[in-house]
Amino acid sequence: MENKKTQLPENAHRELKPGEEYQPLLSPQKNYPEVTPWSVTLGLIMTIIFSAAAAYLGLKVGQVFEAAIPIAIIAVGLSSALGRKNALGENVMVQSIGSCSGAIVAGAIFTLPALFILQDKYPELTVNFTKVFLSSLLGGILGILFLIPFRKYFVKEQHGKYPFPEATATTQVLVSGEGGGKGAKTLLISGLIGGLYDFIVSTFGLWGETLTTKVIPWGATVAEKAKVLLKVNTGAAVLGLGYIVGLKYAFIICCGSFLVWLVIIPLMNLIWGGQVIDLMNSGITETIGSMSADQIFKEYARHIGIGGIATAGIVGIVKSFGVIKSAVGLAANEFKRKKSDAEAEVIRTQKDISMKIIVIGIVVTLIAVFGFFMFGVVDNIWHAVVGLLIVGIIAFLFTTVAANAIAIVGSNPVSGMTLMTLILASLIMVAVGLNGTAGMTAALIIGGVVCTALSVAGAFITDLKIGYWIGSTPKKQETWKFLGTLVAAATVGGVMLVLNKTYGFTGEGALVAPQANAMAAVIEPMMNGGSAPWLLYGIGAVLALVLTFFKVPALPFALGMFIPIDLNMPMLIGGAVSWFVGSRSKDKELNEARTEKGTLIASGFIAGGALMGVVSAILRFAKVDAYMEPSPWTEPVAIIPYAAIIIYMIYAALKAKKEN
Repeated sequence: MENKKTQLPENAHRELKPGEEYQPLLSPQKNYPEVTPWSVTLGLIMTIIFSAAAAYLGLKVGQVFEAAIPIAIIAVGLSSALGRKNALGENVMVQSIGSCSGAIVAGAIFTLPALFILQDKYPELTVNFTKVFLSSLLGGILGILFLIPFRKYFVKEQHGKYPFPEATATTQVLVSGEGGGKGAKTLLISGLIGGLYDFIVSTFGLWGETLTTKVIPWGATVAEKAKVLLKVNTGAAVLGLGYIVGLKYAFIICCGSFLVWLVIIPLMNLIWGGQVIDLMNSGITETIGSMSADQIFKEYARHIGIGGIATAGIVGIVKSFGVIKSAVGLAANEFKRKKSDAEAEVIRTQKDISMKIIVIGIVVTLIAVFGFFMFGVVDNIWHAVVGLLIVGIIAFLFTTVAANAIAIVGSNPVSGMTLMTLILASLIMVAVGLNGTAGMTAALIIGGVVCTALSVAGAFITDLKIGYWIGSTPKKQETWKFLGTLVAAATVGGVMLVLNKTYGFTGEGALVAPQANAMAAVIEPMMNGGSAPWLLYGIGAVLALVLTFFKVPALPFALGMFIPIDLNMPMLIGGAVSWFVGSRSKDKELNEARTEKGTLIASGFIAGGALMGVVSAILRFAKVDAYMEPSPWTEPVAIIPYAAIIIYMIYAALKAKKEN
């Protein structure tokens, strides 16, 4: 009887020596249960649940959590509870199918809500389920197909060169689960705490959702006169996100926020306070001095972040040229081989969908994209061809950027790359004679397809790396990813329409949808004969180049400039908690055990908070309104429960013990 391995080989995370081979947990010479009725059904259920949860959280706070870890924990917990033997291969498949949720959501919510936002101003602009669904579905399929040729390069050829933080954490969860699924209890408890916490805030409003420096009397004066303001979202889910991102990147993100909110906004008020500045011909009549700090950020400062994000994306493409060349070379070699030779040579753990099927799939999908543009969006052959070319070229080039980012830092700069796509699409569409509301719709749909493609590609490289470490069959992961994408696209389309009817994306109490609002802000003036704020974009571009020169990650810094500070500050707090938990002991293994337990707690906060957010949305949709009227004490009292969940996270993580 074969001994069950309960941890990865020691060479899993380091570069291999000459002649050394990596041997996964599941032997390449044997077949294991992977695609079963259980794994497919559970994977699809996870896809539906987490698509709904991620859509709500993303539209509310602008951050989409990675569903891989929570889904892995649930899969492990259920397998253990039901006594399923040799479930490791099945659990990888559950996670791989289920993780379509977060990827599709990110692609959809960063762009498509902009259609609803603009519809409020231009009623002739039409938005329906079909447009949202097909944008997500076709983009997701393209992302899968474009990534598969790069799998061997990122996953096998570059073994040990990329850290793959998200894949590492998920793999550890799956592997440890074979020994009993201990993480399931931690996830359940933290999920209940995070869910109850965020449910109380969103449903009853017992304490403030945001803490600001205005809570202090002099803070209110400084915010009004000098436009200096700091804000913190007190949600458990956002705190959990910060923990997983980690201190390094959370700090860089916040540095971008601090530059905007503590330097740029006050300086603009100081220098141009008495002036009316309308860079986009959008009809601004207020002087900068009469605006709040939030208004100055929305109308001016965040555009610097957009310029930085776009430039960081271009730099990423230039740096990734070698990656593209190497991966295409590997794919071409596969294509040239005879079928019989190829199948004889390739072991189970390195079998992909054949290159011929991939090429045919790409062609068919691009034809479908053309048909969608032609009959569902622009109703003009020339405009549909132009849209197709934009989608095909940008999605292919940026796939490597997305995969590279995920492999290195575990986060996908998809919103920045999409903004750049939108700017390019708008310029090109106006040049070929498509503007106004028709141009807005076309550009946003193009952006939605590209955004989803890049989001799915980035997430999928994580799944494939997990499968590589454990010993799954890539071909099976690739094949069933399409079904997960279909279900996720349908779920997101439905949830988005429900949330639009429940909360809306404009007016009082509307969902924040920061990325989509930025997309709308960029695209509207360009399609109405106005111009984009090129000066602000240029400042952001120069800043990104300077940061790159000094080897500071430009993308997270630019994201910090672009995303509202109240969503970045809790990221820093969560990152600080992660650093604190993982540095209290001189024992490296103990620190790792504590950090890992903290990751489980953070995942619970994220999943619980987001899921209860959906419940809260359903209650509001059903006209069940129990929200208390805000009072002067709701904001300061939030300090107590917020401090309590931070203390719980630290205390519970520090109680972790290293494995013997």
